Amino acid sequence: MKNLTLEHITKACRGTYHGDTGKLSEEVSGVVIDSRKVQPGYLFVAIDGERVNAHKFIPDTIQAGALCVVSHEDLGETDYPYILVESTGQALLDIAKLYRDSFDMKVVGITGSVGKTSTKEMIASVLSQKYKVHKTLGNFNNEWGLPITIFDMPEDTEVAVLEMGVNHFGEMRRLSSVSSPDICIITNIGVAHLEFFKTREGILQEKTQMIQDMKDKGTIILNGDDDLLANVGPIKGVSPVFFGQGDNCQFRADNIEPLGLRGTACTITLKDGTSFDCIVPLPGIHMVSNALAGAAAGYALGLTADEIKAGIEGLPSIPGRGNIIKTDRLIILDDCYNANPISMMASIDVLNMAIGRKVAVLGDMGELGEDEKELHRSVGEYAAEHGIDLLCGIGDLCREMVDGAVKKSTATKALWFADKAEFLNAMNDILQEGDNILVKASHGMHFPEIVDALTNI
Repeated sequence: MKNLTLEHITKACRGTYHGDTGKLSEEVSGVVIDSRKVQPGYLFVAIDGERVNAHKFIPDTIQAGALCVVSHEDLGETDYPYILVESTGQALLDIAKLYRDSFDMKVVGITGSVGKTSTKEMIASVLSQKYKVHKTLGNFNNEWGLPITIFDMPEDTEVAVLEMGVNHFGEMRRLSSVSSPDICIITNIGVAHLEFFKTREGILQEKTQMIQDMKDKGTIILNGDDDLLANVGPIKGVSPVFFGQGDNCQFRADNIEPLGLRGTACTITLKDGTSFDCIVPLPGIHMVSNALAGAAAGYALGLTADEIKAGIEGLPSIPGRGNIIKTDRLIILDDCYNANPISMMASIDVLNMAIGRKVAVLGDMGELGEDEKELHRSVGEYAAEHGIDLLCGIGDLCREMVDGAVKKSTATKALWFADKAEFLNAMNDILQEGDNILVKASHGMHFPEIVDALTNI
């Protein structure tokens, strides 16, 4: 890995090198925090988990061929080289920053309360029409995931599309100082992680910290349909450009026509006035917003309107994120990777586009703070207001969701299940052939199990 010699790594993480000084000029061939992934020539960074001391696996990594390890424990005299640091977590970020800065490339940084991953996928699809793109795998967007994404970059990367997720104050600067984005994109300011940020204004404050680490002459791209983001003025002397449906947006969508679960047709207008018709291939009005973010990023990096359109229409679906699964008996909207009230309601909107009976299988949403019961109830009310035929709520908090649906409308049948097992035992009796079924919950509910069961009915 270019520039990642043991000497440069030691300096970057302000560590103390112990071992054969003759190896200081050697480059590591990979950087990992999972001891099971070590290969010959790798650097192992020993980051302790909540229950596991990673340092106990150091002998295994040396046996597997690790060139060196990074430790916050003084290992004493060893027959292998190691770098002693104050914090291995911070060292991981420092080493990732060293590697990121060795690339002559553009970085697109993405954050927001909802839609980071789907927006990342859209932007990567658009930019891939012209550039060699590396993107965050899945949602590896935290203080461990971002460095791992960077270490996985091929050396011919021209654009990196990096997702950054935070849930506490101060985390964004630790991520954005590593990524140093050329383009900063914020999808929206919702209510996710209110338990820690307390208010939407607090979320805005933290998310916009990304821009403080933007490269000179960078580009700020914000959702102009978000009430808080629409009022953001110049930062570091750079005026934001906005995407959305409002008159304040330089990248706009008009003539929006839902095509059911096949996606959405629309006309996209770019900043220079160029327009084109396209079909966003995944359902939901929120996907049009993602397409506009992709158009804005593509425009900033010199793509033509034809290239932008090709990238939007070529967007692949990904499991757990608006993925449509068609079986002989059912149509399943697999959106189960994660959930918060805004994304729940957006997914209900998508389900409402379906033809036939509409079933929502929803689970608990986490990290909503003291208003968690009220927010779950509001989702149930929203489902009833929007004509969902059957709501299945799974988990303790979803009892509130079911109650909200029942009190809002008798037209929506609402059933509560204590856990997944209870629902799985009952589903054959309550589902009907031809049902359109949304599956969504917070990641910790592990709802892919439900998607698998529905797929095999």
